[in-house]
Amino acid sequence: MKQIIEDVLQAEEKVDAVLRHARQEASEILSSAETEASEKIGQAREKTRGIIQATVEEAKRQTELTRQEKLKQADQEKDDLLKSNANEIDALVDDICKIILSTEYDRDGK
Repeated sequence: MKQIIEDVLQAEEKVDAVLRHARQEASEILSSAETEASEKIGQAREKTRGIIQATVEEAKRQTELTRQEKLKQADQEKDDLLKSNANEIDALVDDICKIILSTEYDRDGK
């Protein structure tokens, strides 16, 4: 009977040792997995930061190109408007000059 009890106690000690070892391995695996996950998250953040920065730079470049195109288009429209209305503008300038000159003449004459 004593031998059976000793065998049971030894078996329990072996089981305890195996459990301790398994817990230690599980803890190491968990720690390694957490470290690896943290590194991957850091890498993903850096990659995301780079993508966002590149996207913002591209958006700025596209915005500047669009701005330049719109300014060029507005200048062209202005030139076209001035050319198409050149006669009317000249006539208006002449009328304004006549009004100014006649006003000056009226003042000097009075």
